[in-house]
Amino acid sequence: MTEQHPQETAPGAHPFPPSRRGVDWMFGGVYGTVLASGLLAALDQKGGDFTPYYDASWVLVTAATAGLAHGYAHHMASHEEGSAGHRWRLLAVALWNEWPLIVAALPTVLLLIVSGIFDWDSYGVTAVGLGLNTALLFAWGSVVALRVGYRPGSALLIGLADATIGLAIIVANALIK
Repeated sequence: MTEQHPQETAPGAHPFPPSRRGVDWMFGGVYGTVLASGLLAALDQKGGDFTPYYDASWVLVTAATAGLAHGYAHHMASHEEGSAGHRWRLLAVALWNEWPLIVAALPTVLLLIVSGIFDWDSYGVTAVGLGLNTALLFAWGSVVALRVGYRPGSALLIGLADATIGLAIIVANALIK
């Protein structure tokens, strides 16, 4: 077993790991959108009462909880030497970096709130929400792939792969209901 040594940092160097902004956006965007789609499909029960505000709150609470759990798990999996204060700061950064996951669930939350205000039909809201989220998955994949250096053709294929996840949720929703 090798002994771990704390990494030496140059004076004035940033004590936190380098930003993985593109990767974090991609992960958070895709994960949050898939999570919101799955919840939207699961919360819409055929023959049951449509409760858009209740559903919106559960989508938001679940996205926030998933973000916190994911950030905490990343923090715990990457043991860092240093003072307790330094570890707490790293935990705060790990939790903060999960914001894309929560933001990605907001279109579904907003759709549910608007559907409650205007008393829309649950079937239509679910269909529109799943379609919207599939388009958002394509956008998350394509845009972030371009930002991290993929060529346009490859970025579009990544977007299509992400959209396929949304299509799989649509198909599963149709088969299960």
